Amino acid sequence: MQNTQSSSLFRGIWLPLVTPFRHGDVDLAALRRMVVHYRQSGLSGLVVCGSTGEAAALGEAEQLAVLDTVLDAAAGLPVMMGLAGNHLGHVLARLGRLGERPLSGVLAPAPYYIRPSQDGLLDYFRRLADASRAPLALYDIPYRTGATLTLETLRALADHDNIVAIKDCGGNALTTQALIADGQLAVLAGEDHQLLGTLALGGQGAITASAHLRPELFVAIWRAVSAGRLDEARGLFNALMPLIQALFAEPNPGPVKALLARHGWMRDELRAPMTSASPELVDRLAAMLDAIPC
Repeated sequence: MQNTQSSSLFRGIWLPLVTPFRHGDVDLAALRRMVVHYRQSGLSGLVVCGSTGEAAALGEAEQLAVLDTVLDAAAGLPVMMGLAGNHLGHVLARLGRLGERPLSGVLAPAPYYIRPSQDGLLDYFRRLADASRAPLALYDIPYRTGATLTLETLRALADHDNIVAIKDCGGNALTTQALIADGQLAVLAGEDHQLLGTLALGGQGAITASAHLRPELFVAIWRAVSAGRLDEARGLFNALMPLIQALFAEPNPGPVKALLARHGWMRDELRAPMTSASPELVDRLAAMLDAIPC
């Protein structure tokens, strides 16, 4: 049976927030304005300091400042925090500091660069889950971490009472279907183009960077599938799909930030080695966004 925490909380559309910068510093004022805006869009929650949030380019003090700003501005909207690293002791220490805050979840990928065995991955995630005051969501994204979580490993981790969900970027449709059929983890699509497919199979939702733009339409897709209105969901998804594809034509979150900058939410600024989206792509994205029906 699925953990009741996962079925009640880890569902719907979650937004992995970008981190605004101004002249090299984190722009907390812009971040606060964004959170106030997005909390009115029907989103189920916000993810802080994921890959879309350029967490790898933020120091720990900056990450905590971003998290505290989001928690304050979210006004009760659930917030999940990204926690990545490859030094278990350091990761556990950061997890302890996160435990001082009212988090709804912690999103943790495999330790990157090391490429541990499946037994090593089991031990790593179980230690995090044992130590975390908030429920743990696995972030399966082998093309970033270099480590693949097998179905057998994921099923073993699902037996832990504090491991309740997965952001699924594993790229294996059979694993996705099996996890949904098992019903032990809340399966959230992590690849934007797989949103509708995951929901139609019975997945609980998605963590999708594209939802920075027209978030209400992504929420409408989830609600339509939940209500069995698949034709409506297909129509909305097909209307959004050209934009979704183009948003990842260059490295994320460059294109998303460029469009948000055009609408006055932040500066078009990233931290090296990330670069801004090309002007040609931004013009194309803007035209696509304008063409989406209201």
